[in-house]
Amino acid sequence: MTAFPGGGIMAVTSARTLRLLSILGIGATLTAEELAERLGVSLRTVRRDIDTLRDLGYEIEAVRGVGGGYRLGRATRLPPIVFDEDQAVAAAVALQTVPTILSGIRENSARALATLQQAMPARSRIRTESFSVSAARNYWEFPAAPIDAEIIRVIGGAINRQHVVCVDYTGEDEPGTATLTLEPHGLVVWAARWYLVAFEPDADRWRAMRVDRLEPRMPTGRTFDRRDVPHGDPVAFVMSTPDRGDTLAEWPCCGSALVALPAPIVARFAPGGSTVEHDTDSSCRLTLGAWSWAGLAGLLLTFDADVTDIEPAELRRALRSLRTRIDEGLRCAE
Repeated sequence: MTAFPGGGIMAVTSARTLRLLSILGIGATLTAEELAERLGVSLRTVRRDIDTLRDLGYEIEAVRGVGGGYRLGRATRLPPIVFDEDQAVAAAVALQTVPTILSGIRENSARALATLQQAMPARSRIRTESFSVSAARNYWEFPAAPIDAEIIRVIGGAINRQHVVCVDYTGEDEPGTATLTLEPHGLVVWAARWYLVAFEPDADRWRAMRVDRLEPRMPTGRTFDRRDVPHGDPVAFVMSTPDRGDTLAEWPCCGSALVALPAPIVARFAPGGSTVEHDTDSSCRLTLGAWSWAGLAGLLLTFDADVTDIEPAELRRALRSLRTRIDEGLRCAE
């Protein structure tokens, strides 16, 4: 038996209606046609099931106009853990493969999975318990040390409430710590590192900042008007920002070169653990590392652009060696 809002108890609920409730529970607005396709039923059946949910006390809103359809009202409370089998598997995979980016995240993820499994219907629980997943390290990702979850809570709350925040920030190449006043717009996780996208009013500029380098101060309580983030959204801005606080990772071989491409393009596709510095509007300095000088040379060539001012000498010799090997390979193929 499942308890539903409004005090009603429903002894028998069709699997299809629960599936409809689960689909609407993701918060999206879906047309009757989209719902019918997902459920494999007719439009008439979809509308009848929506009426059934409304009779049970669920607020199903009808949105008119372009982009309209049906959605679950904000005040609606769902029954505990209404998961279909695919969602159950997705939750189990996500909780077993979560990267170590917050302090205690591994232990909390294991506890969350155990709690979910206890609350799931037997059929869904069997699906989640039938497999285990191990996450292997990706050598091209260079995560920061795990961040205190309280920092994410404070920053995330300020973003949602549009509150100005004051933070102490330690730059990657700046001595000491600076106190900054920021208008936070988004948090982005990329390559196992947290970034804050914020506008700095005092400097009249947008910034992508490593969260592991900042410490929030007391909340200001001041609000701000949300601005349009450059490049359209926080993810695109972080990926296209060269000075986002990254530092060169430790590799057996490290070198640099001027690449004849704009810094935002190189910043987006540069390997993990590398740095990009603006040179001109059409060039930048890329500093990166690899397991060998030949590997480092190969990484530079993937940008398919002219490279100059190459350092150190070992990297220049590796590029010459690669050219010789390629020339010999082409001659043998002719």
